[in-house]
Amino acid sequence: MDLEDNALGLTQEQTDKILQFQDLTGIEDMSICRDVLQRHQWDLEVAIQEQLNIREGRPSVFATEARAPTVVHDHIAQHIFTDEGPDGPGGVTGLLRYVVNLVVSMCYNTISSVLNLLLSFVRNDDRRLATDPLDDVMGFITSYTSKYNPHPVFYQGTYAQALNDAKNELRFLIVYLHSESATETQNFCRTTLADPIVIQYINTHALFWGCSVESPEGWRVAQSVGGRRYPLLCVLCVRDHRMTVVARSEGSCSSQQLLQRLRRVVADNDPHLAAARADRVEREVTARLRASQDEAYLESLAADQEKERQRAAAREYENQLRRDSMERRLQLERHEQEVIEARAAAAARVGVEAGAGAGALALLVRLPCGERLTRRFRLADTTDVLYDFVFSHPQAPEEFEITTNFPKRVLERGSQNLLEVGLKDRDVLFVNDINA
Repeated sequence: MDLEDNALGLTQEQTDKILQFQDLTGIEDMSICRDVLQRHQWDLEVAIQEQLNIREGRPSVFATEARAPTVVHDHIAQHIFTDEGPDGPGGVTGLLRYVVNLVVSMCYNTISSVLNLLLSFVRNDDRRLATDPLDDVMGFITSYTSKYNPHPVFYQGTYAQALNDAKNELRFLIVYLHSESATETQNFCRTTLADPIVIQYINTHALFWGCSVESPEGWRVAQSVGGRRYPLLCVLCVRDHRMTVVARSEGSCSSQQLLQRLRRVVADNDPHLAAARADRVEREVTARLRASQDEAYLESLAADQEKERQRAAAREYENQLRRDSMERRLQLERHEQEVIEARAAAAARVGVEAGAGAGALALLVRLPCGERLTRRFRLADTTDVLYDFVFSHPQAPEEFEITTNFPKRVLERGSQNLLEVGLKDRDVLFVNDINA
């Protein structure tokens, strides 16, 4: 079981839950246990509580409320059982009787459907009125339990809910239609359906749904399955992906006969349920594989998108660096050009050098780079002229101050002439770079 389920994509925890559910409920078919747990999202406590509720005769709050699936009749392969014993005629006579019964059944169903349709226009049947189907079912169960006990565990829900659960869980559904006015009903209920072996077999292998044909819900189901003799048992299961009536037992029969019939029907149709389970598992595995592939694809796509985003971000970063570098280079070039133009303008403002004589003084200016500049200035030249002279030299700093050596003081740029600021011939001045 573990290897098989793990191969089908079940985890060890899910396999353990299936085994626990089987031990606690007594359901032998592990596929049914798996389907029930899957329907309850693998909640073991909820799934077990539902089974206990059903066995204790309490309504299941987990019954499906979806629309009932379509039910079809397989008239060719359908088993039709009557109260004739197993030792009845065989051979050609038995085959002829089977064919006659089949033809009569089909004709009866067709004629009864037409007559019911015609009669519906001339008479009113209270059973056609819309009622509460669940109330009809629960009323029947209460009434049946008070008269006939013990009995198989009735499904606590409507016919539509029973069909949906049987289809979802891939289980057999046995439909019992009860008519209190039928002469064979009491004996069938007190002996056949009360037999412990019959009860155990039905509870183990199928869902068991019942209702009275005197109620609207039971009458509608009887019209659906074509019942004409009561008590009536119909067996339904999934065949070719549809809920199909595969057997019908009309009238009373002994418990041994009923067990033989049910075992025959189960044996003949269990391969269809097994094929449906295998198909469902295959579809689940395929869906799980597709989901895994989709998840891997989305992860790969996300990784590729992230890589592309990172590459785009890196390209944008490099482009921004190049733009910033180009902008800085352009700014530097513009600045250098502006400085060149400013030095040229400063040189133009300085003019020609003063000649030697009493009205001039020679100054020695030492730049920060170590280069020395000498020039004769007029005594009337201002410190602006001195600053322009120094700035016009290509090696001079862009922003600087001029100081004397001793005593050390800063010569402010302005309109004062050189004599006023205390400079004398052959003084040595120093240029200090403010930004250094």
